[in-house]
Amino acid sequence: MVRVTYGAPRRHKKARYFKRAKGFWGGRSRLWRTVYESVVRALAYGTAGRHQKKRQYRTLWIARINAASRARGLSYSMLIDGLKKGGVEMNRKQLSELAIHQPAAFDQMVEIARNARSAAASARG
Repeated sequence: MVRVTYGAPRRHKKARYFKRAKGFWGGRSRLWRTVYESVVRALAYGTAGRHQKKRQYRTLWIARINAASRARGLSYSMLIDGLKKGGVEMNRKQLSELAIHQPAAFDQMVEIARNARSAAASARG
């Protein structure tokens, strides 16, 4: 009978975790149990962060579009409503980029939205 040990695999597993914990402060990069907990938690926060990132960018784009459209006398919701009625399919990222880098093109979008909203209002009666 040969005694089975898990020395090498355990060391390799710990090494992987310690490598991931590089740069953590204090015991979080030195003590095995703390390292393990910190790395697992960091991975969970990373996953959540990747999902939050998408929400935060959309919020930023909306804020930029709102500021640019209000400067042209139209609120964000009216702009989006007008663009939908005008048949313009452009996402918020593209709209915010237009507002920043190509103000003339954004002005055209605002006009399209205005015209579409007024046409829809006159059609209603």
